[in-house]
Amino acid sequence: MGEAPEFFYVNGISKFGHETQQNHCNGQNHDSSWYEEIIDDDLKWSYKLNSVLHKGISEYQEIALLDTKRFGKALVIDGKMQSAETDEFIYHECLIHPPLLCHPNPKRVFIMGGGEGSTAREALKHNSIDKVVMCDIDQEVVSFCRKYLVVNREAFSHKKLELVINDAKAELEKRKEKFDVIVGDLADPLEDGPCYQLYTKSFYQKILKPKLNDNGIFVTQAGPAGIFTHKEVFTSIYNTIKQVFKYVMVYSTHVPSFADTWGWVMASDQPLSIGAEEMDKRIGARIHDELHYLNGAWFHSSSIMNKTIMLSLQNETHVYTEENARFIPGHGVAHRF
Repeated sequence: MGEAPEFFYVNGISKFGHETQQNHCNGQNHDSSWYEEIIDDDLKWSYKLNSVLHKGISEYQEIALLDTKRFGKALVIDGKMQSAETDEFIYHECLIHPPLLCHPNPKRVFIMGGGEGSTAREALKHNSIDKVVMCDIDQEVVSFCRKYLVVNREAFSHKKLELVINDAKAELEKRKEKFDVIVGDLADPLEDGPCYQLYTKSFYQKILKPKLNDNGIFVTQAGPAGIFTHKEVFTSIYNTIKQVFKYVMVYSTHVPSFADTWGWVMASDQPLSIGAEEMDKRIGARIHDELHYLNGAWFHSSSIMNKTIMLSLQNETHVYTEENARFIPGHGVAHRF
């Protein structure tokens, strides 16, 4: 029989976790070392590891940077995969380019979260951009992403980027300027996590929307949007945003390292409709770097939900409040204290 696999858990305690990290750091070869993410009470998703590059607990969340065999370097926060080297372009192109392309002339972008730098990288591809503010609460996440994620080093040093370490809610409240696009590149709403209040109606209505220009657009990642997972938070985030903005649309696509279909919600008080041909024209005219995933035809198709999810969106009644939030399975670090 082969060697028993070692499992490394980021969110929770594992008798293999310290041993796995130590052995890899000592340069030993452990072909059977795995990271295991708990998707739900009865479902796990495992990644074979080359090494553990970083593991620790910051003031706000549990953080790991893993070198996986299938997906390359992967950022894991509070036990949930946030981004993987080989397919992060899917998530980040879907998050940033639809709102910037739907906007007639985006100049200023505010990113809530985005500590790894990939969302800023994509925004900075647009010729019209004068300023990108990236506001992440966790200095530790930003620091080790700057160190390890080579693909984003140019973005972190870009003259148009303003990097702020602060709570996004507090930062938006104190700023007098307004933005053309505000982006929610936040961790999923986790019980005891640091950011579920940034998915609430009161936040959208009282703090975020007043910081948008008249034709401004808001977009947020909205969690799993698969046939079995879309009711966790996706439909609720959509319904909450629908209470605040006149025009709201959803779109989704499969992200391999997330082991699911992922969803986004885009909103404005101005119509968001843009044809496939017009989107392709704007990509060619506005973006000075190549996109690997998004084009007009794909975006049109991504906004068409299957019957089950469409009905769930239409029938959703839950609205996020500070007292009545929904969470995806898992916990933030605060549950330990």
